[in-house]
Amino acid sequence: MRSRYSAYVLGLEAYLLATWHGSTRPAAGTLQLNDGVRWLGLKVLRFDASAPDRAQVEFVATYRQGGFSATKLHECSDFVFEGGRWFYLAGVLS
Repeated sequence: MRSRYSAYVLGLEAYLLATWHGSTRPAAGTLQLNDGVRWLGLKVLRFDASAPDRAQVEFVATYRQGGFSATKLHECSDFVFEGGRWFYLAGVLS
């Protein structure tokens, strides 16, 4: 989760796509990474491994866009472990 947050901060689309599960991965060039968002921080609230190859991470990421005040993105993300690596499946915003 932290590495994916860092990739968003740095605008590393290739890393994000490489860590996104193929069944839910968006097409290259469709992520909006450099749209004036300034990421301010990440707080992981909960990690729950429901099985050896499944996990959920609940987090809050704070960002600012333009001259607006800071906004919090609260999400529960699902991950799957395949081939020795964790992949992001999907997330539900809270």
